[in-house]
Amino acid sequence: MHKDHTFSTMEEDAALLAELRGYIESSADGELQQLVGRLERSLAGRSQALRERESELARYKKMYERSSSLAKIGVWECDLATEELTWTDGVYDIFELPRRMRVTRDLILALYTETSRLEMEALRAKAIREGGSFTLDIEVRTARGTSRWVRLSADVECEGDRPVRIFGTKQDITYEKHLWDQMRVLAECDALTGFANRGVFETRLGQSLAPAAQKRLAALVLLDVDGFKLINDTLGHAAGDECLRRTAQRLSEVFGPDSLVARIGGDEFGVLVFGPRAASWVEERVATAVAAIRVPVVWQGKSVAMSASIGFALAGMPDVGAARLFVDADLALYEAKKAGRDTYRRSAPRTSPRRPHRTAPLTD
Repeated sequence: MHKDHTFSTMEEDAALLAELRGYIESSADGELQQLVGRLERSLAGRSQALRERESELARYKKMYERSSSLAKIGVWECDLATEELTWTDGVYDIFELPRRMRVTRDLILALYTETSRLEMEALRAKAIREGGSFTLDIEVRTARGTSRWVRLSADVECEGDRPVRIFGTKQDITYEKHLWDQMRVLAECDALTGFANRGVFETRLGQSLAPAAQKRLAALVLLDVDGFKLINDTLGHAAGDECLRRTAQRLSEVFGPDSLVARIGGDEFGVLVFGPRAASWVEERVATAVAAIRVPVVWQGKSVAMSASIGFALAGMPDVGAARLFVDADLALYEAKKAGRDTYRRSAPRTSPRRPHRTAPLTD
């Protein structure tokens, strides 16, 4: 650690005073000797005060470094004229790079995912152009290959109207990101099956019928597991739970990744089929689903007979919103049950208002 310039000057002053004292002591002038004594005491006091200040600053620096380490945060700056980067230890640790290593923008940008890099560069250019600031959560892969999420905060410093540097903080928020993802899963997924819950189903149904929807709905499919209460009563709830999980999995396999499978009740499932899809394709998939669910589920060495009743309604009719479409699919399901179960029915063309056999989840 280099010496502080202030202390070097004071040490020189002390040497000069010592030399002056030697000269004065050889004389008989007592007043001069007293003056030198006062100067020495003043200098000693100033030196002690500065040393205490230096010790205090070192203590604060240590506290900052420890706090930064605990918060997984670091400070950075970039000279806009030279693109030279300056980092505190916390930023090196986030990217798992050796501390004090010389880093360049190209080296660091290569650690960003492409999406994060493009987002960051766009916001950075705008901030420099307008003399503003921004905050962005970015995804990086560290020098050791670790995947991390980092919260980047940046501000631009200007001299007059000219931007001269950009600086800010970077904080590792990987754990926070994972917690939020887990909370989202808990909020959006059915705990038993792992598929979407009723809330997500209703939201997506409404969104998919909106005029500006990115994914248009082709059909709404509703399913009830036949005789589910008997399975629970004879084999227990664990067996019933396994049957529900297998039902959701089979629906997902039949309708594919472009559809949304949701558990919307105890033994009730809904499927949102996104389009464009021909009516014949939807009906063929529904028939396949009936056959797939009919395959027995093996539970603790026992073969559990399965079947389901399905009703579906095609989307795309004018003035048919989410609630009315749900009613159409629900009435078709009711007809499938009346037909003896283990089958499906398609909603008939709407000619007059209908009354569902259970309450629709949405209002138009």
